[in-house]
Amino acid sequence: METTTEKILVTGALGQIGTELTSKLVEIHGKENVIASGIEKWREGNTAAGWYERIDVTNYKLLEDFIKEQKITTVYHLASLLSGTSEKQPLFAWKLNLEPLLHLCELAKDGYLKKIFWPSSIAVFGKGIPKNDVEQDVVLNPTTVYGISKLAGEKWCEYYFDKYGVDVRSIRYPGLISWKAPAGGGTTDYAVEIFYEAVEKGKYKSFIAENTAMPMLYMDDAISATIKLMEADKDALTVRSSYNLGGMSFTPAELAAEIKKEMPDFEISYEPDFRQAIADSWPASIDDSRAKNDWGLSYDYDITTMTKEMIKNLKIKLGK
Repeated sequence: METTTEKILVTGALGQIGTELTSKLVEIHGKENVIASGIEKWREGNTAAGWYERIDVTNYKLLEDFIKEQKITTVYHLASLLSGTSEKQPLFAWKLNLEPLLHLCELAKDGYLKKIFWPSSIAVFGKGIPKNDVEQDVVLNPTTVYGISKLAGEKWCEYYFDKYGVDVRSIRYPGLISWKAPAGGGTTDYAVEIFYEAVEKGKYKSFIAENTAMPMLYMDDAISATIKLMEADKDALTVRSSYNLGGMSFTPAELAAEIKKEMPDFEISYEPDFRQAIADSWPASIDDSRAKNDWGLSYDYDITTMTKEMIKNLKIKLGK
């Protein structure tokens, strides 16, 4: 393994993305160069990082002092409240999803950080845009608390780069599917829950309607894209708000059909809840050609290979 001069902090490191991203960063940079943080108490084995620090990212003094003391060079800032949960706590969602990012950008502006990764989301798109093959540069019109906070964050990322040269990089994640960590309150999380319920109970009641298509991505591809973006040459990047990431696009009915190929007795029913309105405001598919051209975005999984992986690994994990 090559030696690295990077000292990395991952916030929200025990979440769905953070768990797997931390493992990959440890693989690349070594355990001693990756610090995980979250608001949960430390439990043995809950992160691959060499060090876990309990940090509330809204405690800006604590966050700033820690970054300076540990000489952190790069922050993967994943701590946030997801779409479904944000609707229930709008003021807290705004505070958590936006303000710590600004403080990290200020630290980078003042020379204490070299690079920041901050995740955006397909939630930024909203009403009035085409449903299919949504391009990189479209008018953003989010209708959810989560989407509004992500749009504001994108503009701040762009502002800090344009005004101060702060190297903050971002991806608009679609729905993310993983068997390693549970989902965290997002609108696309039916596509994670459905696999758990299929393996444990053989049936699933979807909170998203049968024919609602949304962009999705298997977690391995999401982690690979994140690392690839962060390792890209700074001068190759043409987007400083947030890059589109398309992945695959499917409906609950299409996903259920794939599961039935592996588990013929699987049954699905539909009972849409408040998250259906959020899903209806999102695109069905995304054009991610800018990311492919600028830094070589590519995918290894489609709906069929992802379904096989999810079921195989969950059967082992759940002892089925």
